[in-house]
Amino acid sequence: MKLKHCHNFHDFRKLAKKKIPSPVFHYIDGAADDEMTHIRNTKAFDDVDLVPNVLRDVSKIDLSTTVFGKKLDLPFYCSPTALQRLFHYDGEKAVGRAAAKFNTMFSVSTLSTTSMEVLAPIDAPKLFQYYYHKDKGLNDAMVEKAKEANFDVLALTVDTITSGNRERDFRTGFTSPPRITLSSAFSYVTKPMWGINYLTKAKFELPLLKDHVSELSNVATSIGDYFGNMLDQSMNWKDAEELKSKWGGQFALKGVMSVEDAKKAADIGCNGIIVSNHGGRQLDGSRSPFDHIAEIVDAVGDKIDVIMEGGIQRGTHILKALSVGAKACAGGRMYLYALAAAGQDGVEKALGIYRDELERDMKLMGCTKISDLSRQNLRYRN
Repeated sequence: MKLKHCHNFHDFRKLAKKKIPSPVFHYIDGAADDEMTHIRNTKAFDDVDLVPNVLRDVSKIDLSTTVFGKKLDLPFYCSPTALQRLFHYDGEKAVGRAAAKFNTMFSVSTLSTTSMEVLAPIDAPKLFQYYYHKDKGLNDAMVEKAKEANFDVLALTVDTITSGNRERDFRTGFTSPPRITLSSAFSYVTKPMWGINYLTKAKFELPLLKDHVSELSNVATSIGDYFGNMLDQSMNWKDAEELKSKWGGQFALKGVMSVEDAKKAADIGCNGIIVSNHGGRQLDGSRSPFDHIAEIVDAVGDKIDVIMEGGIQRGTHILKALSVGAKACAGGRMYLYALAAAGQDGVEKALGIYRDELERDMKLMGCTKISDLSRQNLRYRN
């Protein structure tokens, strides 16, 4: 199977599985506990039907939207995800360059494997995803790094106060850097190109963290152990307000899933919230973002930007979320499999497929711009 044979999300997933070692693949693919929330994130879209209108002039389609004060040509963007150079040696750089070609936003994780200095010149709106650590010096250094690199948005992740129970990682022994064991050795040996690239390209490390902690860069550590030991479990609303003040620019909370918290985010002056359950990787049994987006939009959608993240595998999924009232959509796996499959070329192809699907879907719905979409075009089965 080659990139030219990839026509949808599932094709990219299959190709990624062929290209990267099993523990790395399952780190992308897996979720918490029984993975029911991960499954529900996508399944939720099936419970809503589209009701199209016809005989509308749909010769010109405008997919643009404005999020955090930035005009994007597409109403979806690349969510922040950790450890991207484990999936492909170009990692975050490949994703950023692909996003720039489509004039959409890309996001960089605290656990990025590419430095801010390398990513700063990429001509695309940039969001920095912030993990709140016990080490206050590290916290302040990350804010300054993001400012120096002219990032447009800082998003504080609020749903990782401790790690979800990611059992696939326990079974595969996944760590960063990779720790090869007797049980996983065969998987790495059978992916020789991945190994050659890992050993011959730039040293694998986490530039934002390496001067403050050894874990994940030099000491093989699981994500669960890192979250449990390094992140500050006392983080509260006052801390969020103080971080917003230190940042001084566009500020969001990532991982909001209740109306009460959405209202508090608006009250403290957030510019937006990202409605997300971390791809089902944290609290299994939590509600899917699409199931809950209407309540949150109704509560705060006239005050702040509401972005829906999670479960997106098709253009129709984006269309449904926008119809409910999301300002934009975001996703991780929606481009990560493509990154693992073929680097920047893969991410570009994935973003192009979602764009083409959405444009086609808009025409079939009889809508020419995002503001034409509304709940009038949806019917809930239950």
